[in-house]
Amino acid sequence: MAALTPTPAKDAVAAPAMGAATAPRRPGALLWRIGAVLARRVLMLAILLAAVFIAVEALPGDAAGATSERGDSAADIEARRHLLGLDRPLWERFLDWMTALPTGDLGTSARGQKVADLLADPFPNTLVLALTALAVTVAASLALGCWAAARPGRLTDRIIGHTATSAFALPEFVVAVALILTLSLWTGWLPAVTVAGADGRPATWTMLIMPVLALVIPQTGWNTHIVRGALADQAATPHVEAARLDGLPTWQILFRHALPGALPVIATGFATSTGMLLGGTVVVETLFNYPGVGTILANAVAGRDTPLIAGVVTLAGAAISLVLLGADLIRAKTVGAPR
Repeated sequence: MAALTPTPAKDAVAAPAMGAATAPRRPGALLWRIGAVLARRVLMLAILLAAVFIAVEALPGDAAGATSERGDSAADIEARRHLLGLDRPLWERFLDWMTALPTGDLGTSARGQKVADLLADPFPNTLVLALTALAVTVAASLALGCWAAARPGRLTDRIIGHTATSAFALPEFVVAVALILTLSLWTGWLPAVTVAGADGRPATWTMLIMPVLALVIPQTGWNTHIVRGALADQAATPHVEAARLDGLPTWQILFRHALPGALPVIATGFATSTGMLLGGTVVVETLFNYPGVGTILANAVAGRDTPLIAGVVTLAGAAISLVLLGADLIRAKTVGAPR
C-alpha cells in the first residue's frame, strides 16, 4: 500500500512496539513504577514551590508594602510585616507552608483571606477552559496527523505540515488578538470579553469559543507534528510493513497497526501540552476577561503575595501531574515502563 510509505525510524522507537504486547508484567512491579513516578512528581512540585518562594523574595518590595494603604506610616508597614510573618527566615515560612499543604491548607493571602477560598471558584473555571482546549487539541491533532500520515509526501501532507508549523510559532496572545479583531470587532459574531454570571462562570457557552481557540491553535500545530512523526516512525516497523504487504486498506493499517504503537509518544506530547495550556490560560484569561486564576495570579505577583502564588502553582501542578501520570501509565502499558 503506497499511501502509508514507511520512513526511516529509530530502532528505539520500533523495538518496543514489537514485544510490548507479549511481555509479561507483574502487577506489583507496575504499582512500584506508579509509586516511583508519583514520588518524582511530588519532588518536582516541591522544588518548583521552593523556587516560587525564592523568586518572590527576590522581587523588590514585599507583601506588606504592596498591600499598604495610603497614609500608612513606616511603623504601620513594619507591624503588618510582622503580622504576615515576613520578618521570619524564608526557609521557615516555606517549611510551615509545606507542612500544612498535605491537610489542604494553602495558607492565607497577604490580605488575610484563605487562599483555598480565593481559588475555590476561579480555578474550576480555569480547568474547564484548559480541559476543553485539551480535548479539542487532541481531536484536531489526531485527525490532522492521521490525515497527513495517510498521504506521506503528497500535497495534503505538505499543507498540513506547513500550517502546523506556522500555528505553533504563534504565541497565544497574538492568536487571541487576531480572534478578537476578526470574530468580534469586524464581524460581531462573538463577544470580545467574557461576562460572568451570578455563579461566577461565563454567562453563555459562546464566551468560551475564542479563549479555547486561542489556546488550541498553537498546541494543535505542535501536536499535529508529534502525531505525524510518531506514525511515520511506526510505518517502518515490521508489523506495519507486513500489513501493508498483505494489501490491507490504508486506514485499517493506520488505526489498527500504526496508531497503537505510536500512542506512547502521542500521549506524552498531549501531556506536555497540558502544562502549556494551563500556562497559556493566564494570558488568555486576562485578554478575554475570563473569570479564572489568570487575573488573580497577576494581582498576586504584583502584590508579592507568596502564599497565593504558591497556591495557584500547587493546584496547576497537581492537575498537570495527574495528566502526566496518565501518560506514564499509557507508556507503562504499551512500552513496559514509564519514563
